Formats: sequence, structure tokens, C-alpha cells
Amino acid sequence: MNKNRKRHIPNILTVLNMFLGFLAIGMLIKGDPVKAGWLILFAGVFDAVDGKIARLLGIPSRFGSEFDSFADTISFCVAPSVLIYTTYVQGLPPILGGLISFIPLLFGTIRLARFNVLQEEDPKPYFIGLTTPLNALFIFGYMLFSEKLSGNTGDPRIAILLVVIMGLLMISPVRFSKFPLISFRKGRRNTYRLLGVFILLISLIFLRGIVLFPLLSVYILWCVAAWVIHPHEIVDSMSIKNPSEREVF
Repeated sequence: MNKNRKRHIPNILTVLNMFLGFLAIGMLIKGDPVKAGWLILFAGVFDAVDGKIARLLGIPSRFGSEFDSFADTISFCVAPSVLIYTTYVQGLPPILGGLISFIPLLFGTIRLARFNVLQEEDPKPYFIGLTTPLNALFIFGYMLFSEKLSGNTGDPRIAILLVVIMGLLMISPVRFSKFPLISFRKGRRNTYRLLGVFILLISLIFLRGIVLFPLLSVYILWCVAAWVIHPHEIVDSMSIKNPSEREVF
């Protein structure tokens, strides 16, 4: 396959991410947040691999990075805002409910814009601020976790509190370590972390929504604690050399 054809592969995955986010919004409007949650989970999988596949194929591009950000706006900014608006702010004054629901969209787009502006020639092994995919998966993960345990979408008060905290983390200076590269030749640490991701994906298949929220909670708390204890140190020793890093996990 020549390079011109290969360059479309990552963008096709980005389109699938965007399409699943669009379908999730439709499911939320129809009143089916559980199906929407699973669509966002699969959108997150496509978002996690599009940039990595571009690097594996040796075809990262500025266009791909920008296109990925627009797709992320749909799947990981608009969709969680619609989830909050349709599920967790019922009974609140319309303006207050709208403002709370607007948090993932507002802070998420700020996060994406800042990421695009601050991209470096020598990317670091961490992100500054929680990424939009992780924020969306965390919020939807709480909903799926609650549905699995109690048969409902969870306590709205807890959901709103989590939305506010995650929104602040997206625009915070906290450093969040990047997920591993799709390669077993990038060092032992990357290999172990890559195996951990595979185990997570398998557990999601068999255990459904019961594991995503707890595991993301542990990851986020670990990154925040590491930053608080060592605010001037990186949270991972793995280095990534690539001038066009999409915002993935």
C-alpha cells in the first residue's frame, strides 16, 4: 500500500470516532443513555488508535491532529454535555441546569484549543490537564457503573460533583501520563502498560460497565497525587518522540 493510500487510514478511524459520538447524542435524545455510553466507549477506542496507527505507518500530519480535535469535540465534549442535560439536571432551574451541562463542552473545547496551540516539537510523556476522551469516558463510566450496580443512572448530585471536578481538571496544570505506544519494542515499562490496556479491554467485554469507572478513578487519583507530591516532575519516564501527537489517552 503506497503512502497516499495509507494516510487515509487514521482519518477513517477519526471519522468512525466522530460518527459514534453523533450516534451517541442521538441515543441520548431518544432517552437511551446506556447505549450512548457504549457508543462513546467504542468512540474512545477509535480515538486511542488513530494517532498511534498514524505514527506506526509513519504518516502523522497536522491535518490529522486538527481533524482529530474536531471529532473529539463531538464525541467527548458535546456528548457528555448532552448526557448531563438529559439525565442529571432534571428539576434544576433551566439556566443552572444548562450551565452545569455546559461544563464538559466549555472546558473540553478550551482543553483541545490549548493542546493544539501548545503542541511541541519534542512532546512530553504526559498531558497537561485531563484529556477530553478520559473526561467523557469517566462521566459515561459513572453512568454505566451505576446502571450495572443499581439499575439506574446514578445519583445526580454525585454526577454533577464529578462533572465540576473533571471540568476543572481538564484546564488544570495537573500532569496525566500518556497511555502506552502500540509496540512491544519500546521498553519493558511500555510493554507492561500495553498488556494492562489489553487486559482492561478484555475485562470491559466480559464485565461490561462495572470496571471502567473504578479503574479510571484510580488512574486519575494516582496522577493527581503524583503531581501534588512532585509538581515539577513528570509522572512517567517513558519518552515519546513525535512532532505531531494527537490528543489521545
